[in-house]
Amino acid sequence: MFNLARKAFIALMATAGLAAPALAADYIPPVEELPPPPVVESVDFGGWYIRGDIGYHKSKFRGADYITYGVDPCAPCGPEPVPGSNSFDFGKMKGAFSLGGGVGYQVNQYFRTDLTVDYWFKSKFNGQTSDLTSVSVDTSSATTLLLLANAYADLGTWHGITPYVGAGIGGAHVKWDNLRNTIDGVDTFHKGSKNWRFAYALMAGASYCLTNNVILDAGYRFSHIDGGRMFELNGAGPGFDKGFNTHEVRGGLRYQFGNSGCAEPQAVAYEPEPIYTK
Repeated sequence: MFNLARKAFIALMATAGLAAPALAADYIPPVEELPPPPVVESVDFGGWYIRGDIGYHKSKFRGADYITYGVDPCAPCGPEPVPGSNSFDFGKMKGAFSLGGGVGYQVNQYFRTDLTVDYWFKSKFNGQTSDLTSVSVDTSSATTLLLLANAYADLGTWHGITPYVGAGIGGAHVKWDNLRNTIDGVDTFHKGSKNWRFAYALMAGASYCLTNNVILDAGYRFSHIDGGRMFELNGAGPGFDKGFNTHEVRGGLRYQFGNSGCAEPQAVAYEPEPIYTK
């Protein structure tokens, strides 16, 4: 009886030993899947913006000519007026402040356009004219309304700072006050003229992100304004200035309605689906 039980136990153990490798071969441990990396949210770039600027400008007066009338004793019908041309000996314009605004569109991260209007406050003018017998001191002042269509190349953004270059083309409405002509303490006034003229500008500067929508802009602008009529006839005249080259420093704010690119893209949290294993 004892021998029979011992033989049965040995047979059972042998069977279990043979079955264990087979069960081990059939067992595949579950594979743990790692969650994917965070997904970066994609946001459309660009959109409309508005801007406001304040500046200080100084214009280089490029000279002026005027007409004088004398008497031609050799005229067939007796003495009569004859025109002649004279030029200002010199002319200088003082600096003045400006205010401006505009609306624009950020096309992409590197290109934007806008339409701007700037009002240049009164800039005082001092000049001199002379002939063989007298010297005249001439004073006046001018205000300008500058309208430009502009395009800019943004050169990339580093730590919220974006340098840029740009160019603009448009027109300027120049309004001259009356010209005061003083000779030996005697004043003569010539009515000032106002007219539209061709203008263009070149810009360079940098912008800084205050928030994702508010951008500080500071830069330099060179503007060229063509010549035009300066004052009307009063004994002498009319007079024509040869235009201005203006150097201007400006600062202002832009409000971007769309994505300005100031804020870094945000990572979206990813919750993987639960994995069930048997």
